[in-house]
Amino acid sequence: MDIDTANRTAVEQMMSARPMLTGLAPARSVIPDMKDNLILHAGPPIEWERMSGPLRGAVIGALLYEGLTKDEKGAVAMVEAGEVEFAPCHHHGAAGPMAGVISASMEVFVIENPTHGNQAYSTLNEGYGKVLRYGAYSEEVLEKLRWMNGSMGPLLKEALEQTEGLDIRALLAEALHMGDEGHNRNKAGSLLFLKLLSPLIAKVAKDEALEAEVLQFLGDNALSVLNPVMAGCKVMADAAHGVEGSTVVTALARNGTDFGMRVSGLGDDWFTAPAEIPDGLYFPGFSSEDANADIGDSTITETAGIGGFAMAAAPAIVAFISGTPQDAINATLEMYEITIAEHDHFTIPSLDFRGTPTGIDIRKVVELGTTPRINTGIAHKEAGVGQVGAGLVRPPKAIFEEALIAYAGRYNL
Repeated sequence: MDIDTANRTAVEQMMSARPMLTGLAPARSVIPDMKDNLILHAGPPIEWERMSGPLRGAVIGALLYEGLTKDEKGAVAMVEAGEVEFAPCHHHGAAGPMAGVISASMEVFVIENPTHGNQAYSTLNEGYGKVLRYGAYSEEVLEKLRWMNGSMGPLLKEALEQTEGLDIRALLAEALHMGDEGHNRNKAGSLLFLKLLSPLIAKVAKDEALEAEVLQFLGDNALSVLNPVMAGCKVMADAAHGVEGSTVVTALARNGTDFGMRVSGLGDDWFTAPAEIPDGLYFPGFSSEDANADIGDSTITETAGIGGFAMAAAPAIVAFISGTPQDAINATLEMYEITIAEHDHFTIPSLDFRGTPTGIDIRKVVELGTTPRINTGIAHKEAGVGQVGAGLVRPPKAIFEEALIAYAGRYNL
């Protein structure tokens, strides 16, 4: 088994993938095997009984939004009666931030990778405050979702039909040169996203009030590009999946209870261990006592070579997650030690335009005892409270050790 050749193939396929945002559509019409009673969630598979507070709250909110029940009690009864099915977003070509919940009628961005022919999907980003992805399901939250999916969504869909697609890889490459890292800091990327969308929206909008409202919403939301970026990273990582003999990681994901990983040469198996609470800065009035364990599919960004792996490009991120600009540089430099390549398209000005560290190798992680760096938001452990801080977290070493043992068994090493 020529592992190095397999790994080079996997990483080259990851880097050559070209994620293009081509449209917007209801989840049930584009996500493979989506059903009206299916709720997709972040992270590896999990049952209702083991779900964390934020994930349970988001599930309840999705059932209310879909009109499948009238109240929280009815939602819980539906779940406990077995009337609701659950599956990871990753099993359906999707990725979602924090709880990551996607239900059948939600509008999702469609990202196509013409290089390898695969697709990925993500919801519209709700912005800050009381939002579904943190488990909130009040009427205020549901009303915002109705406006996003019923008013903003159709306008964005019509706008995107005016183009052959927006190049998410090119957008990310430019955003890295403007102080973003693509996971927690997306200020530049979201403004670039608005720049690309604005003339398209202006071209098709028939209601000036709605046009202004949508542009204001996107402009005020520094996370507006995060969801399509995550789907873009998903098509890149999926392009590297399934390479026989490869030890490259193709998914890192958390559901608020477990931290899961997939490896290119190990099929669709998940390797899991308990998720940990991130180490970081907390908003006034909150502490680690309030924090939920790590949650979300947004670690697909690190999997694809940005996020925590590109922190050297975003020195201002440390004001949000703690540390110093030198810490951000050191974080990126450390990640070169456990990766296969330097990215062909994502480069870091402060490192003489060196490509970001890309292609996590489980062998190197186990050999060096160095796990990937991830920067992340911190959710309150109770549903609906929302974000209480941000910081750094690392996957459990156990999942890499377990994966390497499984690899040795599969390939008779």
